[in-house]
Amino acid sequence: MLTRLVGYMNIVKTLCTNSTNRYLQGFASDSDIKNFIIENTEIVRKHNLTPEIHLRLFTPNCRFWHARPELWPFSDPFWAIYWPGGQALARYLLSNPGVSQGKRVLDLGCGCGASAIAAKFCGASHVVANDIDPVAAIATQLNCELNGLNPLPCDTENVISSEPEEYDLILLGDMFYEEALADSLHSWLNCCIQTHGTQVLIGDPGRAQFEGHGIRRLLRQEAQFELPKAVREENYGLTCSTVWRYLPEL
Repeated sequence: MLTRLVGYMNIVKTLCTNSTNRYLQGFASDSDIKNFIIENTEIVRKHNLTPEIHLRLFTPNCRFWHARPELWPFSDPFWAIYWPGGQALARYLLSNPGVSQGKRVLDLGCGCGASAIAAKFCGASHVVANDIDPVAAIATQLNCELNGLNPLPCDTENVISSEPEEYDLILLGDMFYEEALADSLHSWLNCCIQTHGTQVLIGDPGRAQFEGHGIRRLLRQEAQFELPKAVREENYGLTCSTVWRYLPEL
């Protein structure tokens, strides 16, 4: 049995052993996937940085926290975890509503959609949640409804290699976990800034792939949050999570 100490990080690593896309096996419609998510997650609002936001997540009370990974019917369930970088971003937006108020916002790699929800709570004029996992898009819409919001538009295209659309603010939480992805993000974000003057906020708890990347020297710290005890235990002792502003002119 998985213990509280190994927590969310281990469950994701276990479930990600097979990354084959199997979204449609046994699921006739989005409604079926919604029902599956509802049945196999728990509504969580405590023991994280944003008690204002309710989310459907994996917890030790959920069947797939303990089940054999081959029983999981989808691809990587990153959407079922409230990662510390995303927590810091959402907390920063909620504590500083003027950052997103009245703005067109893209939550890139939205996962559970918490940052998108926070931006909408703060009065963003238009919010798009983007994640290449279509199950994450459905989970985000469920979480919007759970928080009294109309479902936000969810885009499942890989936008990183495309021409940037016009957004005032792009949010990225916990996206710098792989070097090749970090390189692609660096180039695309720079293009967004140069083309549209987009502001970029990055949330990260200090992962090695992020701290060692060249983009790190182009960032200005906006805020740092101490992680609650439960989140520290679930993330191998990471103690805090930071919000950075990307300033390529530095």
